[in-house]
Amino acid sequence: MSPEDPLLTILACPLDKGPLTLEPDQEALYNPRLHLRYPIVNGIPQLLPSSGVRVTVREEGKE
Repeated sequence: MSPEDPLLTILACPLDKGPLTLEPDQEALYNPRLHLRYPIVNGIPQLLPSSGVRVTVREEGKE
């Protein structure tokens, strides 16, 4: 998935239904409101609520 992918404009967090940000270096989509990261596996976003990984403040500072 690339930053120019039109799919990014319609993808939303399964929990708060808000937009997600692509993190190409992490191969993930990020929700800054809930501090959750959803993995992208083989080019497919894993957007199940149980797939979200909590991002700590320490990790956020690296982004």
